[in-house]
Amino acid sequence: MSIRKHIPNTITCCNLISGCISIYLTFNGFHFGAALMLFAAAVFDFFDGFAARALDAKSPIGGELDSLADVVSSGVAPSFILAHHMKGMGVEWMVGGVNVFVFTAFVLAAFAAVRLAKFNIDTRQTSSFLGLPVPATGLFVASLSLMMMRIDENGLLMKIVNNPYFFVIMISAFSWLMVSEVPFFSFKMKNLRFGDNKLRYILVVFAVVTFAVFQWVALPFIFLFYILLSVIFYRG
Repeated sequence: MSIRKHIPNTITCCNLISGCISIYLTFNGFHFGAALMLFAAAVFDFFDGFAARALDAKSPIGGELDSLADVVSSGVAPSFILAHHMKGMGVEWMVGGVNVFVFTAFVLAAFAAVRLAKFNIDTRQTSSFLGLPVPATGLFVASLSLMMMRIDENGLLMKIVNNPYFFVIMISAFSWLMVSEVPFFSFKMKNLRFGDNKLRYILVVFAVVTFAVFQWVALPFIFLFYILLSVIFYRG
């Protein structure tokens, strides 16, 4: 087999490694870097599929490897970031001397694995998704963490997002969205026509404008806007 056939899987492995590095950085207190590594993982996740199509190097093992990498980089690694934030909230659900409140963060990883398993056997998800894509969940968690590092710790927004109930609701909502049948649009573009890509263009414009104005604070709202656009389109 030629070297070019291995390029997509190599990129996928970079996705996996990025997730592992994120976990390591979370453990060692480098939370900004941990969040950025999830963005790096998402970039690799996008380009492995792009490379596979461009090089005509699609393979069954590539699809399975991609899902395994996403479980780590967009499921397990974000859960560790959430667990870090939840650890400092002062909530104690003690069982046998262990605070199990923090463990609720890993519910997200479990649902991410279920979502990816469903995706692998679902032949309907070719041009769009049924259920929130796992990388979108991982990026939301990363963007939320970056936002929390940038906003006033005494401000209203920080009081909202640093509330333990917010985290429990957020984990529950994203877990459900990942395994739901709600359609979400993908970023695969067959052409550049506005009519065929209006949701993608609207999201890009929203992302550029809000990030230019609010910078890091805008990131989680961009992903929430993606969810809102998809839900509105679905209901329509």
